[in-house]
Amino acid sequence: MLIVLLAGCTGMRDAQQFAAPAHAYGNEQKIAELSAAITALGDRVDPAEALQAAEVAVRYPLKLAEQYELTTPPLWHNTLVNLGIKPRGLCVDWTRDLLVRLRELRLSTLKTHWGVANSEAAFLIEHSTAIITVRGESMETGIVLDPWRNSGRLFWSRISEDTKYQWHPLAEVQAKRRLKQAARAEFTSSR
Repeated sequence: MLIVLLAGCTGMRDAQQFAAPAHAYGNEQKIAELSAAITALGDRVDPAEALQAAEVAVRYPLKLAEQYELTTPPLWHNTLVNLGIKPRGLCVDWTRDLLVRLRELRLSTLKTHWGVANSEAAFLIEHSTAIITVRGESMETGIVLDPWRNSGRLFWSRISEDTKYQWHPLAEVQAKRRLKQAARAEFTSSR
């Protein structure tokens, strides 16, 4: 039962961090820093696109926190979602919604990816997030855009510097799952 309640992403944060208003102090500086980091990913990055992506990545999760009715740390909110008390707010919801919004920008020099961590860990809960790269580059070269971790306040870092998670492309994780399911099915049918 406990696993069902906690299914989704894990993490505990200070209760003062929740559901900051979309106009929260410091967003302009955070947007400027993220925009500079995205631009620094490569010479082919259009600085105007980097700024657009940074604005969405910082501001949109604050709106999502309101839509998800976020009032508790991420782990507790997951429990409320899994019990049907809150509508949404698991890491997959944050990831899906942020990726949809970023893809609406129709970026030509940047690409978004769905990253997954802990998909094969026995005791850690799987976690998903958005990752942004230079178009044509692998996900491993990008920047993690994780709004779930801090309840709508964007966590971001180069993927190589994210010490909390090891990220893998969603397609890779899904392919491994299909192989395992096929192997189990074959084993079961041969018995």
